[in-house]
Amino acid sequence: MDVKTATPPIVQLEGVAKAYGGAVALAQLDLEVRTGEFFTLLGPSGSGKTTTLRLIAGFERPDRGRILLDGADVASLPPFARAVNTVFQDYALFPHLTLIENVAYGLRAKKMPKAQAHAEAEKALAAVKLAAYGSRKPAQLSGGQRQRVALARAMVNKPRVLLLDEPLGALDLKLRHQMQAELKRLQHDTGITFIYVTHDQDEALSMSDRIAVFSQGRIEQVGTPFDLYERPASEFVADFVGSSNLLGRALLRPEKIRLLPADAPVAAGEVARPGVVREAIYLGAVTRYQVALDDGSELAVMEANTVPLSDHLRLGSGSRILAVWPQSAAMTIGNQGEIP
Repeated sequence: MDVKTATPPIVQLEGVAKAYGGAVALAQLDLEVRTGEFFTLLGPSGSGKTTTLRLIAGFERPDRGRILLDGADVASLPPFARAVNTVFQDYALFPHLTLIENVAYGLRAKKMPKAQAHAEAEKALAAVKLAAYGSRKPAQLSGGQRQRVALARAMVNKPRVLLLDEPLGALDLKLRHQMQAELKRLQHDTGITFIYVTHDQDEALSMSDRIAVFSQGRIEQVGTPFDLYERPASEFVADFVGSSNLLGRALLRPEKIRLLPADAPVAAGEVARPGVVREAIYLGAVTRYQVALDDGSELAVMEANTVPLSDHLRLGSGSRILAVWPQSAAMTIGNQGEIP
């Protein structure tokens, strides 16, 4: 058994509601985050994920409900009285201070002696691979390096929970991927519980132990990346977490479909539907197809470019094909069983 599944919850929200004016941001939210896990709040803009993070941090107070940290209700406590720290997208570093001074700032505010605070800051910078940069100012760093400093400053206080509000949103794609791996490593090495907010499905799937999918102030589903992708509980989750084809009650992911010549034989246990390629888009590692089936429905298909390029490009617009997938690949939404 995964140790994290046996650990008690460190953060609990019980019947939490929040409205701004007449607009409901959260409606009777219940949520548990386990000690030591990387937990992600995922959803589109306005779904309630950032409000939830701000409530845990103490920047907002709930209209109703309880917020528990290690079993104690902290809903009425200010941010500085909670054993949590928050990392924002804009880093919020002091431009006139060196990195050591930035990272040590919270410790010095708690009256820790300067030498001890700087020693702790040096350890924290080493943890984010910036040990040699302590004397520099934030303006001398790249965006990714500034984000690492913000992480070091948050972790040096040894919070029970680290809250991260879309911290990689300002970075370019390649650097964002690098920082995703770095964040996962830091979380594993420190054992600190991470609660991470993002609207990026790929980011959530690649980093998280568990994910809560938000929509219109409610949680649609909580589960592992595998559960959300392979066993979505609703059409919203199926559509929001990755690409999907909805065939009646069934969910069929684009990468589970193969395109074969129209006269190709079909193996036992496979479903085959004739159709025509409407569009083929080469994306490097994969080719994305839009297929119009003869029964009037459409499929999105994603095929890895593991065969010679010319074999993929021959399936251009107008090509007659068979769309083929294992019968077990079409899953009932909200159920773990396959479509019969």
